[in-house]
Amino acid sequence: MPTINIPELQAKRQALLFPNHTPYYDAPLMLTKARGTRVWDSEGREYLDAFGGVVSISLGHNHPAIKARLRSMLDADMIQHTTHLYFHPYLEELAAKLLALTPGPLERAYFSNSGSEANELALLAARLASGEEMIISLRHSYHGGTNATLNLCGNYRWKFAHQPSGGTTHAVAPYCYRCPYGASPTSCNLECADDVKRVIETTTAGKIAGVIVETILGVGGVIDPPLEYHRRVYAHCKQYGGKYIADEVQSGIGRTGKHFFAIEESGVIPDMITSAKGLGNGAPIGALLSDVASAEALRGKLHFNTFAGDPYQSMQATVVVEEAGTPLHLAHVAARGAELKAGLEELAEEFPQIGEVRGRGLMLGLELVKDRDSKEPAAEECERLLNRCKEELLLVGRGGLYGNVLRLAPPLCITKTEVAELLTKLKQAL
Repeated sequence: MPTINIPELQAKRQALLFPNHTPYYDAPLMLTKARGTRVWDSEGREYLDAFGGVVSISLGHNHPAIKARLRSMLDADMIQHTTHLYFHPYLEELAAKLLALTPGPLERAYFSNSGSEANELALLAARLASGEEMIISLRHSYHGGTNATLNLCGNYRWKFAHQPSGGTTHAVAPYCYRCPYGASPTSCNLECADDVKRVIETTTAGKIAGVIVETILGVGGVIDPPLEYHRRVYAHCKQYGGKYIADEVQSGIGRTGKHFFAIEESGVIPDMITSAKGLGNGAPIGALLSDVASAEALRGKLHFNTFAGDPYQSMQATVVVEEAGTPLHLAHVAARGAELKAGLEELAEEFPQIGEVRGRGLMLGLELVKDRDSKEPAAEECERLLNRCKEELLLVGRGGLYGNVLRLAPPLCITKTEVAELLTKLKQAL
């Protein structure tokens, strides 16, 4: 690869692109190569990727089975682009295999390019099927970057002053570490779940189109509610005629180590599930998985997506579904996740800046605080830690309303040895 002048490239970015295209680190990083859990920068340095390309790499970078099928398709001159107006071998195969892994009577699939688009379509289906407009979302949530999904977001950092809004209202988040009711795990009565009912009764006309909930709130800081939370919110949703939409864009694809979709652990059978990110293992693909009634609500109207479900996207997602849905894969994720969480909890005993370790499987977060008693968010420290991890050749993420949660979501192929390496690098950075 020719020599790359990063400052020159950064100047071009500032001159040519929207200002939202901001690099992650104080000293911008250019990544040029990847394999498994490893990525390399333009200087040849090798990093352990503990954020999975923003929770998008599930099986691992440049997975061998995907590479082999890509070569085969290219050698056969497989058409690179077709819309769903035409047939190709992969779209229906992907739909069948993906729907086979969903809980309950979810029997229809619609493919998109992203989780934002999948969530947009879920809102449309819920509104058409119910005949109502209002959607209940949660504070601290994130559901995408399109106009309707930004309305759902419960974080001011993702909202714009003149962004049109409507048809959405927000309930309290199940943020146990910062419980707005002052409850503890031993005294919790799930007031946050019951707030959904209060919001419906006080901010809507008494009927709703649906409730959309991330099973684990990823961008919001890996907020992982008690399983009973989902069951109670589902009951409130049904009481007022709504569709329950489980946003599994980050928590799905076996990332929690129990089921292909994390919502299954709660026993809730949603009306719709949205998926993306790790579904494509780096390819841009999203999916809405729906009950028949919600899908039928769109019958008779045109809805089109130029690139959704293309052969190469669909093939990559098919490989992901084939491999990530197996009991062996889930057992591997559960084992590595347990090792990683145990190691993080040991670090929390040593470093008082860690207020809480939370999450499931290989979707984990460390909330950093200035003081454990006051729980004052340590946003500046989290930013420094992010950059220190990079110096230790470890890539991690950052989230939370206050920017003080370190996010870990490594490729699901991470080994026991690599978990130990991750913990060593993180300890050194701390």
